[in-house]
Amino acid sequence: MKIKEIAEMSTDELLTKRRDLRQERLHLRLQQQSGQLEQPSRLRFIRRDVARIETVLSSRDKQPQAAAAEEPKTKKKK
Repeated sequence: MKIKEIAEMSTDELLTKRRDLRQERLHLRLQQQSGQLEQPSRLRFIRRDVARIETVLSSRDKQPQAAAAEEPKTKKKK
């Protein structure tokens, strides 16, 4: 999954996708421990997709705070 695709998704979709990917990663790790994992590289791709999703989510959380911090403060005259 590319960062452009992730950025276009809504927050609810991202949260759902992150949950699904974490669940899939858990199942793949269990398969790896039992020696049944056919595509070990899939673990890496899932881990990176989760990181991309978390990056987009955290940047969305920080945007309103950054906009409020950039507003100029006015001083009161005595």
